[in-house]
Amino acid sequence: MVFGRRRWMRAAAAATLSAAAPALTRAEGSKRMTLFLAGDVMTGRGIDQVLPHPSHPRIYEHYAKSALEYVRLAERKNGSIGKPVPYAYIWGDALGELERRAPEARIINLETAITKSDEPAPKGINYRMNPENVPCLTAAKIDCCVLGNNHLLDWGEAGCVETLDVLREAGIKTAGAGRQAEQAASPAVLRTKRGRVLVFGFGSVTSGVPRSWGATATRPGINFLPDLSVKTARRIGKQVRAHRQDKDIVVASIHWGGNWGYEVPSEQRAFAQALVDEANVDVVHGHSSHHPKGIEIYRGKPILYGCGDLINDYEGISGHASYRGELGLMYFVSMNRDTGRLDRLEMVPLQMKRFRLHRASKKDAVWLRDTLAREGKKLGTGVTLTQDNTLQLT
Repeated sequence: MVFGRRRWMRAAAAATLSAAAPALTRAEGSKRMTLFLAGDVMTGRGIDQVLPHPSHPRIYEHYAKSALEYVRLAERKNGSIGKPVPYAYIWGDALGELERRAPEARIINLETAITKSDEPAPKGINYRMNPENVPCLTAAKIDCCVLGNNHLLDWGEAGCVETLDVLREAGIKTAGAGRQAEQAASPAVLRTKRGRVLVFGFGSVTSGVPRSWGATATRPGINFLPDLSVKTARRIGKQVRAHRQDKDIVVASIHWGGNWGYEVPSEQRAFAQALVDEANVDVVHGHSSHHPKGIEIYRGKPILYGCGDLINDYEGISGHASYRGELGLMYFVSMNRDTGRLDRLEMVPLQMKRFRLHRASKKDAVWLRDTLAREGKKLGTGVTLTQDNTLQLT
């Protein structure tokens, strides 16, 4: 799909002014809906092993046969992790940021099955967290876990269903997966003091999601994206219209693309823009990349092509060092409910160390600023660093 460059530039310029606007008045502030968005949160494998109720550590990878190996790698790099850690431990400094900013909704991509199943899918890397460790998610008051990714069915259909059940019992909404196709395609409806947020979740084969994992009328699974075409965007638009009410904020959360690399494929960009044009989506929440990617504003709507990892057990693993995968971002996306446009987008830089999130140093925050500014320039956006080490989109 081709969009007029002049129209895009006008929209980007208007959105940039909106994103960089000064603090709102009280009346204007009442119209603001702030979302906390995170990329991949992987609480399985090594993370699960340091929590109070670890699963059996047996894993089926080529390089490791025990999840405890990932704990040893992290400790070898940065020091001992006192096991078991409290449920809130892994969030570290992120909890203070969440408390201070008080977003209306907290949305993450949960990159693990929550199950006691011992039947791994034959894929080599299988993530799971013991259901008794689900308080590590409620400790951060997570409202919605997006599940349409390439790890939900790591422990089969039974593991998928158990994950859905455990999260429901914990009071956490889910998007992008279900017991059957209709449920998987339905949005998570988050009711907040300032209105509703609808979260639609999707998984793409480009992120390694097997087509066989797609939910059907008789089989549990994920909400599988058949392609990134305008036709598919229009179909999603019908689903959005079937659920949307006046002044709802609609999030399309998509697991797509590879793990490493900053390039935004042209088909992803066209599809994200089509979701705005054809499906009236307000926020495109992309994930799968292990590091943050460039951000675009299209017609006043933020498109986060890759939010990077926030929590994982990769500490101590060598390779891809230039991408600084240990650095993550908390995205705080503030939307104007009356106009449906972006008011402000701020990002808090964090570093994973000893399986706990810490505020990033000034030097690391500068590196993230420069990286996002470089990649965002290709998409029409810039990034500045504030005095408190917060990144702000311009």
